[in-house]
Amino acid sequence: MRHRQAGKICDGLWYLGREESGVYFLKGREGAVLINGGLAHILPDVIAQMDAFGLDPRTLTKILILHSHFDHIGIVPYFKRAWPAIEVCASAPAWSILSMPKAIEVANTFSLLAAKMAKAEHGLAGRDYTWRDDIRGTTLKQGDRIDLGGFSLEIHEMPGHSSCSIAAYEPSMKALFASDTVGIPYRDTVFPSANSNMAQYLESLEKLRPLPLAIVGADHYGYVTGDEAAQYIAATTQEARKLDAEMREIFQSRGGDVEAAAKAMNALFFERCPDYFISSDILEGVFKQMMKHIAKTI
Repeated sequence: MRHRQAGKICDGLWYLGREESGVYFLKGREGAVLINGGLAHILPDVIAQMDAFGLDPRTLTKILILHSHFDHIGIVPYFKRAWPAIEVCASAPAWSILSMPKAIEVANTFSLLAAKMAKAEHGLAGRDYTWRDDIRGTTLKQGDRIDLGGFSLEIHEMPGHSSCSIAAYEPSMKALFASDTVGIPYRDTVFPSANSNMAQYLESLEKLRPLPLAIVGADHYGYVTGDEAAQYIAATTQEARKLDAEMREIFQSRGGDVEAAAKAMNALFFERCPDYFISSDILEGVFKQMMKHIAKTI
């Protein structure tokens, strides 16, 4: 079953944000963690929802960045500056990317573009939300654990969507937070966003397959529970293989021209998903990355 409204998921866990972008508040006896950084323009929603649900931001001990793309780091600077004691956690490749001035510039530009698309830029006025070089934190790797007292998160390295992707698994809830490493539950579909390397993306999914799942906390379009959550890794794998085959067919039909194939795939995607949250220009760049990877394998 799919859920897209902010609220309590189960004891100790809440979904916050909007349909197109969400974060998770996981609260234990010894602190709380904000999982994912979301799009910047969900910040006013998250603040209001925390107040409505009785979630005190002062209890946050950590923010967990699952990968460094602009739509997953947006509210991190505000929370870190407002409550400096919060420890920001990410993979080593993510911190490397977030130390690059050009990457920060692109993230801030895309964040504002997404806010304008959502007609939500007014909510950011007067809030110190942009990324600068003042955000530092802790590096996480495969096998690390975040203990909150009663709840804990196991860290798994998950390259494929990006080189810096990680996932977090809470075993007592059977809850997986894998960001875009798992399929995006857009409408009634599953979109396997294997941005950088489809082969690695499928390998990462295979690593997740043994985990028993009751909750899949996606970063876009809400979270999934019940029987659908239990089968979500298999469903993502199936859709990833279908997308790979379709993209290879388009690539070959365009004579191996990466640019032309990316444009064709992008047009087809928005024909199917006209109200997707990312602009066509940005997603065409994503499909170009994917076509480049296909070109290397043929």
